[in-house]
Amino acid sequence: MKVLRFAWNDFRNLPEGKLVPCAGVNVIRGGNAQGKTNLLEGIWLFTGGRSFRGAKDAEMVRRGCASAKIRLDFYGAEREQSAGIQIVNGRRSAELNGVPKKSCAALMGEFRAAVFSPEHLSLLQGGPAERRNFVDAALCQVRPVYAALLTEYNRTLTQRNALLKDIPSHAELLDTLDVWDARLVRLGTEIMGARSAYLEKLAGPASRFYSGMCAGRETLKLGYEKNAPEFAGALKKARRADLATGYTGVGPHRDDLSVELSGMDARAYGSQGQKRSAVVALKLAEAELLTAITGETPVILLDDVLSELDAERQNYLLNRLDGFQVFITCCGPEAARAPECGRVFRVENGVPVLEK
Repeated sequence: MKVLRFAWNDFRNLPEGKLVPCAGVNVIRGGNAQGKTNLLEGIWLFTGGRSFRGAKDAEMVRRGCASAKIRLDFYGAEREQSAGIQIVNGRRSAELNGVPKKSCAALMGEFRAAVFSPEHLSLLQGGPAERRNFVDAALCQVRPVYAALLTEYNRTLTQRNALLKDIPSHAELLDTLDVWDARLVRLGTEIMGARSAYLEKLAGPASRFYSGMCAGRETLKLGYEKNAPEFAGALKKARRADLATGYTGVGPHRDDLSVELSGMDARAYGSQGQKRSAVVALKLAEAELLTAITGETPVILLDDVLSELDAERQNYLLNRLDGFQVFITCCGPEAARAPECGRVFRVENGVPVLEK
């Protein structure tokens, strides 16, 4: 999958223009607030997802303008395609190859990309929920039925928690708890199995990408930390505590992902550069698995990834990501490190200019 051309009108601080990238590495450099991240955000929207910055649709219209338009010409499914997104009255609409879509979410699966932004460092710096969300989001891309499974588990968990709160004042409801427990165990066991299988597949590519960035001097190891490996027994054992707290204390909703760098817990002991490298390795591994499963190589979007990385790790991202089309934004001294084969664009006031 390749971006052939990206064009815009009044998107964020981008007035009107287009970007024609190469099939390899594309560096987008410039000062702060010039529009670098906006370019990546616009491309990402064609995956059918929300802004990776958490922005509302209305916030993506240029100040003082009534609407915004972006268009992506790309190669996918063995043919050239064109998609458009328009934002009017704070809402997005989309079309693909001239055919209107019911929603932008309907673009999902048509154009694929993997994105890293500084916010994703919360994967290691944040709590277990951040890491569970990473695994669950990746699984939803490769196994669409997983999203329904996760929704059903969360719904059942909510209903069980409500029942736990009601039982102290309605003892007759205690007999119904077994029914909810059985459903929660069935769904939870399936979720843990899917997560475990996915992480086993992710571990190899993630380790390889991380090793490439540090020239083999460090190692990365992933692990799945199950809160309750034998869910049915753990849930039964915890029932008294659950009734006391009104909350289900064991299950996959409490699981975590462990990341070790050379035998040390990256969450507690990794440097900023190591954490950044580890998260990027996870994102690249996710992209590789997506390629293997779907047959389409996703576009790689790396926002402000080079800061806090040494020259060796920067060089790997700029010159060793073979097989991927890559977009990298940067604004610091690392901007001087241009890719050996690729294009460099400088952005000023929302206007990108080809430098190389």
